[in-house]
Amino acid sequence: MTATPPVRDWLVAGGLVEGPEGILLVQNRRRNGSLDWSPPGGVIEVGAGETLTAGLTREVAEETGIRVSAWDGPLYRVEAVAAGLGWRLRAEVYRATSYSGRLDPGDPDGIVVDARFVEPAGCRDWLEAAHRWVGEPLLAWLGERWAEARSFRYRIEGDAPTGMTVIREDG
Repeated sequence: MTATPPVRDWLVAGGLVEGPEGILLVQNRRRNGSLDWSPPGGVIEVGAGETLTAGLTREVAEETGIRVSAWDGPLYRVEAVAAGLGWRLRAEVYRATSYSGRLDPGDPDGIVVDARFVEPAGCRDWLEAAHRWVGEPLLAWLGERWAEARSFRYRIEGDAPTGMTVIREDG
């Protein structure tokens, strides 16, 4: 009998920061060198004594220079499961209701290489290279601006990052 390898389980928080110029997005350099845009945020180690929103506040400040003092939400939750790749990602996305500062990207992890506010009407183009489970929920929220939290579930089929098939399971 073969032992099943452990599943990596990530808890991610994302922040929607909206200003007069639009929605704040960050450009990420992935391990393979590719670039994509997403809302700021990151993996949060809740067990390390940090709440989800405190971790999100820290991540947004590190990645963008923007200091959020109040959050609303979550606006939506995302679950993406890639059994063949051995991981599960759970994300909660919040909206900043109060913030200060100016854009000054300086990610200590070296992943975020740029940050800018983007007109909501043009977000689809900016999110084109993002994973479906990142772009699709954000674009849906921008289109509808719902108040009650919604959930999005995705199943990723395949056992290699190239050639994955992403299937939305919640509708």
